[in-house]
Amino acid sequence: MKKYVYAELFYCANGVKGPGYLAIEDGKFGGFQTEKPEGEILDYSGKQVAPGFVDTHIHGYNGHDVMDNNVEGLNIISEGILSCGVTSYLPTTLTAPTEDLDAVCQTIGENVDKIKGAKIQGIFLEGPFFNDKYKGAQNPKYMNDPSITTLKKWQELANGSVRKIAIAPEREGALPFIDYATKNAINVAIAHTDATYEQCKAAVDQGANIFVHTFNGMRGLHHREPGVVGAAMSLKDAFSELICDGHHVHPVSAGIVMDAHGRDKTMFVTDCMRGGGIGEGDSMLGEFEVTIKDGAARLKSDGNLAGSVLEMITAVQNVVAWGIATPEEAINMASIVPAKSVGIDDRCGQIKKGHPADFLILDQDLGLLETYLDGKSVFRK
Repeated sequence: MKKYVYAELFYCANGVKGPGYLAIEDGKFGGFQTEKPEGEILDYSGKQVAPGFVDTHIHGYNGHDVMDNNVEGLNIISEGILSCGVTSYLPTTLTAPTEDLDAVCQTIGENVDKIKGAKIQGIFLEGPFFNDKYKGAQNPKYMNDPSITTLKKWQELANGSVRKIAIAPEREGALPFIDYATKNAINVAIAHTDATYEQCKAAVDQGANIFVHTFNGMRGLHHREPGVVGAAMSLKDAFSELICDGHHVHPVSAGIVMDAHGRDKTMFVTDCMRGGGIGEGDSMLGEFEVTIKDGAARLKSDGNLAGSVLEMITAVQNVVAWGIATPEEAINMASIVPAKSVGIDDRCGQIKKGHPADFLILDQDLGLLETYLDGKSVFRK
């Protein structure tokens, strides 16, 4: 049955429109019109409609972690992040023993279509093929060289759900690994790495297309060696992630990436861990004890950042408040850009006729009021 959403402003695939009426039929977006139609109208006068956000790098939420390897936990994460504006995501693993990653891949692969809430659009394997010099909050004892055989096994166990994997491109065998992964529809990201600019460029030329949480866990920018940060800002064939919580990256630095690399190639991720949504206190990231305080998650051992407790709607609000992006740019960097980075923009991340009607109702200050999945309201503030 067809119904219409009336609002002041719509962030559509081909630009901002409104006021007007957006058709929803059989759970999909229909056309947009300015004339009042006949039929059921959902009246959101004075409000804005945005595409559901796409988080391609998130470890957990509301006390649960992807590495718990628990279907109930995945359901809690998926339903919880609807309150953050996320309607599609890639549950993200940590560097861990191979058998643990085997089990998580299998669990998600067997249950991907059964999870309620935000839609699982694939798996992001963050590691274990990293450089321990930039280990961050990942366990270096499980880090090793990229293995095509291992990736092939994970993809088989996941029933084809592995969508993205992060590696350090300076490790032995990285280039043939990237070649295999990209030829098999797995996006390769660069992360936790001491690579030179030239090594990053070689990886991107081979098919790697994402820089993970830019500035964090990577060789920095130097005027005689641009490093990974320099590559992330200058290699236009790749996308750059940013964690815009005000802790991982200074607002000025985030704006520099957007300006240098382009807002069509810069995307927001949360890197949220299990402590997201539960307030301050003690938590865990993998095997490490974490303290959450003042909006940041830090390792108890050394005070280093350990993922985040960022919610995607807050990232959008932050960059607008910081004056480094317009509302339209911010919403795109939380939706269509991350969707494009892993090739799922045909099913999420934009308000476009024929696409699943996953969308958000926002107030004039970009506050989230309501989340829709397939044309049905699934969260209301």
